Amino acid sequence: MKHSLFALTVIAAMLQPAWAQDRIYRCGNEYTNNAAQAKERGCKLVEGGNVTVLQAPRPAAAAPSGGAGAGSPPANAPRVDAADQRARDADARAILEAELRKAEARLAELRKEYNDGYPQRSALEMRNPQGYIERTAELKSAVSRAEADVAGIKRELARLNK
Repeated sequence: MKHSLFALTVIAAMLQPAWAQDRIYRCGNEYTNNAAQAKERGCKLVEGGNVTVLQAPRPAAAAPSGGAGAGSPPANAPRVDAADQRARDADARAILEAELRKAEARLAELRKEYNDGYPQRSALEMRNPQGYIERTAELKSAVSRAEADVAGIKRELARLNK
């Protein structure tokens, strides 16, 4: 008797939070626990589990931009003189052209070493064919990366020249 009373007390304590939760009604994409409001709006009772609803924060109102496009700088951004902007653009172009020359030189060097998929075997690779296969695969991927680098720099230069 003593143990069964204890078991009932434990079960009642575990079920108590479930008793405390009100009925939840779904009204389209909204949820409510107000039965009168749910009846007015024709909401459906949600059954079969607990429902947790988090209210999303409302987005802040956008500041008026004066009709400027999405890519425009903010109204309080400092203005850059046209001559300064041309100098910056020229510097950027010079840097990209130097990077392009380096990337093209690196690509030419890798292509020469790759030798159309048949790089020169070293003495160690003569004894270990797997090492040759691995080096060839690494060279192939390095050539692909270098080609992608060159193409990316050329795209960036073309974008600057627009």
